[in-house]
Amino acid sequence: MSLPDSTLASARIVERADPLRFRTVMAAPVQARAVLFPLYAFNIEVARAPWVTQEPMIAEMRLQWWRDALEEIAEAQQVRAHEVTTPLGATLSPEQARQLDGLVAARRWDVYRDAFEDEGHFDSYIDATAGTLMWTACAALGAPARAEQSVRELAFAAGCAAFLRAAPALADAGRIPLLDGTHAGVVALAQRAQQRLTRPSVGRKARPALWPALGAGATLKQVMRDPAAVADSRLDPGVTPGRLSATALTGWLWL
Repeated sequence: MSLPDSTLASARIVERADPLRFRTVMAAPVQARAVLFPLYAFNIEVARAPWVTQEPMIAEMRLQWWRDALEEIAEAQQVRAHEVTTPLGATLSPEQARQLDGLVAARRWDVYRDAFEDEGHFDSYIDATAGTLMWTACAALGAPARAEQSVRELAFAAGCAAFLRAAPALADAGRIPLLDGTHAGVVALAQRAQQRLTRPSVGRKARPALWPALGAGATLKQVMRDPAAVADSRLDPGVTPGRLSATALTGWLWL
């Protein structure tokens, strides 16, 4: 069984922009790939919308375009033609489309150069982006509703690990990624994130949606052991071929 033609463009977007996540999808059954590729391609398009222009108004308009597309999916309207929206509309339920609107709205932080207001603001951003993406992926693959909280806990830990890996690039781009960028500050964040590491019970078919969290625990442990690795861009990459192979073969999430 091969991927539908409408999904191939999404797969190419993920392969180019997020090769580590691409590996996790390619290790999944084909049926799961047809769901995950459009969802992850959507995430990539939304995440880069604030960065393709220096004009905040244009960036806001780009994000609004995606919010409007999600509304069309949620309201069962004719969805605007796009290489990602077409397969996405065939993948999402109305409820899932409404959930993803919060992900797009959270990306407004990326448009501007303001720091996070406080810890609660940072946590909300991570949950709205990493948490909503992972839970929507799990739900689209059939995970039970009772798993949402534990999935979001794992996604928070993985999202923090990914954010720490991205912090130097964000700083170079003129953003203020961390509330406290000192060694003590990044260690405290890593400790807080590690406390939320969990292995959710989502069912066999939905497990591939958890695989982007592979290695999150290793990254967070490295930060706690060697906080200078954050600024030096030396953090554990997370998804590695060894961890992915072991998880795909055994079903155990190697964090």
